[in-house]
Amino acid sequence: MLKIVSDDAERDDLSSSLDELVAEGARRMLMAGLEAEVADYIERHQELVDEEGHRLVVRNGRAEERSLVTGAGLLPVRAPRINDRRNGHRFSSYILPRYARRSPKVADVLPVLYLRGLSTGDFAPALTEFFGTDTGLSATSIGRLLETWGDEYTAFESRDLSGDDYVYLWADGVHFRIRLEEDRLCCLVVIGVKADGSKELLACADGYRESGESWADLLRDLKNRGMTAPMVAVGDGALGFWSALGDVFPTTGEQRCWVHKTANILDALPKRLHRQAKAAIHDIYQSETRADAQAEIDEFVAIYGDKYPKAVAKLTKDRDVLLTFYDFPAAHWTHLRTTNPIESTFATVRARTRVTKGAGTRRRGLVMAYKLLDAAQDRWRKVNSPELVALVRASIELKDGIQIERKNQGSRDAA
Repeated sequence: MLKIVSDDAERDDLSSSLDELVAEGARRMLMAGLEAEVADYIERHQELVDEEGHRLVVRNGRAEERSLVTGAGLLPVRAPRINDRRNGHRFSSYILPRYARRSPKVADVLPVLYLRGLSTGDFAPALTEFFGTDTGLSATSIGRLLETWGDEYTAFESRDLSGDDYVYLWADGVHFRIRLEEDRLCCLVVIGVKADGSKELLACADGYRESGESWADLLRDLKNRGMTAPMVAVGDGALGFWSALGDVFPTTGEQRCWVHKTANILDALPKRLHRQAKAAIHDIYQSETRADAQAEIDEFVAIYGDKYPKAVAKLTKDRDVLLTFYDFPAAHWTHLRTTNPIESTFATVRARTRVTKGAGTRRRGLVMAYKLLDAAQDRWRKVNSPELVALVRASIELKDGIQIERKNQGSRDAA
């Protein structure tokens, strides 16, 4: 037993020594960088002298010690100073700005932890464990961040969209609680795919139960700010969005989300049939050609139609708009069959609202949802074969995801 205690104590000492070693190494590297930065600045201005021949830019000792919160812990730093006697000039370190008290990466921790579900009152004890201090990392900091995010959201709602071409569109309505209101917030979200294949958040707005009027207002706003009609929009079966899309962008194709459709069909079937039916639905949208998919739908109808007409009707009433993706490159089918980019991102919204029991106001809920989606954009990858997106906008002809090769007139004449 004594040996075990001794081993544990040795491990603790080793862990402590390792942390101290890392922190000291980080401090020395930081000081070396600051010294090099100062030396370079002085060297670039060494020829500048006053009337008496004295240099205008010289070293001026060191600043008072300050503590810097970094990923390596709390580092004590005495930064070198420069005396720049030229009018209107003042040295400012790029590595360590004048009033910096924490590294930018540490500052990034605040919104991430808040949005992921850490309550503001838990910040001080939680972050002290990691950084050795709660300086600048308090609940008050989060309050200021929320105000800043509100301003960002206002700018986001009014930004110009005419500079980009959005070829694909995902749309969905996501509901979550508002603590101080009886009704849940219906957040209308739109994500677009630009001509270079990258994804971008286009809208995050308050809607009323995904009504047609709410979606129409949102789509008209996007159009008024310069967005052109996308080639296809992907969404679930909510009638409000599709009626609004037909009014605002009548040329845009419709693709129903297979994830939502699968859930709706299974709801109309006994639970004992779910695995079998789900596999059959999977075979439909994974078919290599539209004809094969139509044949799989007919087989589903034959198997389930007599006993479960409601389940079959949910499939057959949308059979054409469920197969729209066959008109687009096969490499893009996996992206066009579902609204997964929205659904997966909003898992973090639900986690956040569970911890806080919902945002306090509708505005606060929208701002939080916007910031989550905005933060997620950094992790969104381009669609597969992004170079094909521009060809889609150019209206190339495709059959079952493959471009149709046209023989030129000369070849036809020779034949």
